[in-house]
Amino acid sequence: MKEHLILALAVIILCAGSAANAKYSGGTGEPNDPYRIAIAEDLNDIGNYEEDWDKHFILVSDVNLSGYTGTQFKSIGRYIEWNDPNNKPFTGVFDGNEKSISNFMLTSDSRNSVGLFGYIGYTGRIKNLRMENVNINDTNSVYVGGLTGFNQGSIINCFLSGDVKGYHNVGGLVGTNDAGTITNCYSRCSILGTGWNVGGLVGANDTGTITDCSHTGAVLGGSNVGGLVGDNDTGTIRDCHSAGSVSGGRTGYTIGGLVGYNDGEIMGCYSTGSVDGNIPVGGLVGHSDGTIMNCYSTCSVSGGYIIGGLVGWNNEGYTARCYSTGSVSGTGWNIGGLIGFNDPDEGFVRDSFWDIETSDQSTSSGGTGKTTAEMKTMSTFTEAGWDFVEIWGISENQTYPFLRTEPAGDSNHDKKVDLIDLAILALHWLEEK
Repeated sequence: MKEHLILALAVIILCAGSAANAKYSGGTGEPNDPYRIAIAEDLNDIGNYEEDWDKHFILVSDVNLSGYTGTQFKSIGRYIEWNDPNNKPFTGVFDGNEKSISNFMLTSDSRNSVGLFGYIGYTGRIKNLRMENVNINDTNSVYVGGLTGFNQGSIINCFLSGDVKGYHNVGGLVGTNDAGTITNCYSRCSILGTGWNVGGLVGANDTGTITDCSHTGAVLGGSNVGGLVGDNDTGTIRDCHSAGSVSGGRTGYTIGGLVGYNDGEIMGCYSTGSVDGNIPVGGLVGHSDGTIMNCYSTCSVSGGYIIGGLVGWNNEGYTARCYSTGSVSGTGWNIGGLIGFNDPDEGFVRDSFWDIETSDQSTSSGGTGKTTAEMKTMSTFTEAGWDFVEIWGISENQTYPFLRTEPAGDSNHDKKVDLIDLAILALHWLEEK
């Protein structure tokens, strides 16, 4: 009997010790038993336990961070500058489990890598996460993003809404995407960057890949400002779009509806809304030294000098099978319906068009001007080699070409087919009658 009592007491002590040493709301941090994050204190504790930054986590309930204000929340991962020995990334896996984190707030403290995750390393993976009502006011800091300031890992199926303010390399979701991948993510927020590389989703995309992503909202910055990405430096952007107002003010330069500066590849993308800046300004891209293919812009574009409905300055860029329809205006020289200025020696524009009626521009430094009726006629584009089987679609005499990434019947290009599309179809059908 005495031995049994001793054994029972030992078990109780062991269990009590295990409970005392338990972290978060359960789990061991292993792939098959991730740490469970259930409350705000759990999430903040990840930042306190740097030894766990290579572990697995899962969000098991919605978390409200409104109790953490100013600089109280401890960000996960730390990036100071290149090769700094104090850099420490999050290299684990965080599964949002389709749950949400709301009211994440940070106020300026003049630091680098600002976000829920300060720094995500090469093997880090963030997925299935919603962040709602984010509020970051950090106008003295660099690498600022609602989800992460600096990303080298994978971000998949994440959403963010709110307001993000920073100095430079500022994005709604990610400040700098350094060789990382961002897939099927979108942001619905207002962005302010007082410096350069400011984007609705990503501030700077440095050799990274962004696919099936979008941003809606106002973006305001100084230079290299884009509705989706501020600076696409040898990165790849595919099947993405942006909507809203993009502005650099009358002193801002390199402003684009989708991307401010492009030195990479932009494929199958489009922009809607308005763009305004000084020099150069484009409905899709402000300044391009890279490739732009199978893209379009309906943005209204205004500014000072070198203004284009699609691209402001096509310097060493290659632009092919693209079009623009928005109004274009400027106070200075090099104002074009499609291209403001195309370098005659190193810039190439192929098989691309603009609407001379809606743009109010009869000339362009590249491309071919067409009437609205011609722009809604398939043969205008098929005669130039456009693919209307796998890439493009059109409702003959009713719509401009649209990308096949949008479902068939999506007349207003909002990526869904509903009664609004039916109304548009009926309206045009009645007009034809």
